[in-house]
Amino acid sequence: MKILFVASEAYPLVKTGGLGDVLYSLPHALHARGADVRLVLPGYRALLRQLDQVRVLGWLDVRGAEGIVSARVLETRHPDYAFPLWVVDCPALFDREGNPYVDESGQDWPDNAERFAVFARVAALLAQDALELGWLPAVVHTHDWQTGLTAAFLADQPTRPKTVFTIHNLAYGGNFTHSDFVRLQLPGHWWSSEGVEFHGGFSMLKAGIVYADVVTTVSPTYAAEICTPAFGCGLDGLLRSRQHKLHGILNGIDTTVWNPSTDAHLPAHYSVGRIQPGKRCNKQALLERFLPHVDDAALQAPLLGLVGRLVEQKGIDWILAATPVLLAETDVRMVLLGSGQAVYVKKLLRLAKQHPERLFVTIGYDEPLAHQIEAGADMFLMPSRFEPCGLNQMYSLRYGTPPIVYKTGGLADTVVDANAVTLDDASATGFVFDTPGAPAFLAAIHRALDLYRQPKLWRRLKQTGMRQSFDWSDSAGHYLALYSL
Repeated sequence: MKILFVASEAYPLVKTGGLGDVLYSLPHALHARGADVRLVLPGYRALLRQLDQVRVLGWLDVRGAEGIVSARVLETRHPDYAFPLWVVDCPALFDREGNPYVDESGQDWPDNAERFAVFARVAALLAQDALELGWLPAVVHTHDWQTGLTAAFLADQPTRPKTVFTIHNLAYGGNFTHSDFVRLQLPGHWWSSEGVEFHGGFSMLKAGIVYADVVTTVSPTYAAEICTPAFGCGLDGLLRSRQHKLHGILNGIDTTVWNPSTDAHLPAHYSVGRIQPGKRCNKQALLERFLPHVDDAALQAPLLGLVGRLVEQKGIDWILAATPVLLAETDVRMVLLGSGQAVYVKKLLRLAKQHPERLFVTIGYDEPLAHQIEAGADMFLMPSRFEPCGLNQMYSLRYGTPPIVYKTGGLADTVVDANAVTLDDASATGFVFDTPGAPAFLAAIHRALDLYRQPKLWRRLKQTGMRQSFDWSDSAGHYLALYSL
């Protein structure tokens, strides 16, 4: 089966979050099952810098905001990819420094509507073999709002491949104005409540939901949640009307990249049968990164880790509320890595300055450090208000670092709360709280700290988590079944 993946990011070439990880792992899992895969990405400056050898497949002229835009389509073989990558090289839209979606101040690029409309137009043409390459996909699998228009452009074609649209996070809708719609000269019949119109503007994500043959999201619980007003972001009615084509498939993780027994980023390796020496060595190395001296007391004290976006969705305000209490009332240390909203970054850095021996904050993206936190921390904080799937809780389980999570989306699907029953039958893997807010989050942390001081139960909890299977092969099988419907 020939499958064309269309996405705005993919690890390791460009990554802002879990979407990038998925667009590396899922296509490879399908390739391993015999699929003939291509992945098309925008030609960001940072991406192009990483390509060694490219060949020009051709040029495609498509409509932009001010007239015709010419895009050069490149093919490259990257050492981390088992299949060819296609790159849409359009310098006026993508050749710029910084984040794929926002400028250095955190504001959306003002031409995002044009950037991703042009990208979708080119992807739709490639899906119809407009360059006469002799490669015609049976399925076009698009991801998140940046690619939502692809299915809409293909829907109007008399013969076309099957289209699948995956929602990784409904909160990011790709919403633009009616004037953007007009300037891009998008088809007039799309402009209706049954099309792309959304509260007087238009939504690229809504386009994917309306026009794709199949809509998926990244966990079963999230698929149910987004059909409710609480999680539907104004699209719950539409999603309820499309439930016949909506499927929740849990993401997997790359168990070769995320493997504590082989992880090249770790100073010590370990496995489920021999956890403690490796965990202790990684904890010591992690603490030594931030402290001038690490004694036995520091190694004995609980170390709480976090890796993620510092935004309200991730419960960072709950973390900020809980941190002073934890620092005052317990002996915990905390290590946090991430970037996000300036107000939260400022508050975290201020707290870290006040508690330099207890709270360690690194702002930015650091893949090796992310691995080291997963391995070196004793427990992992992930109190997301909503979480379509989440990957870090699965990384944490695999690394023997019990996660503390709110009962939502993929977190509810992957973490089993440690209580009297689950501890007794050895099914517990972490700590789950089901009332949103800092008090319930803090109570869950205290439960974790109590269990941490019971070595036998804590070791069993870590081992149970490490034995969970989140390999992509199961999810790939579900996707192949959907492609074949």
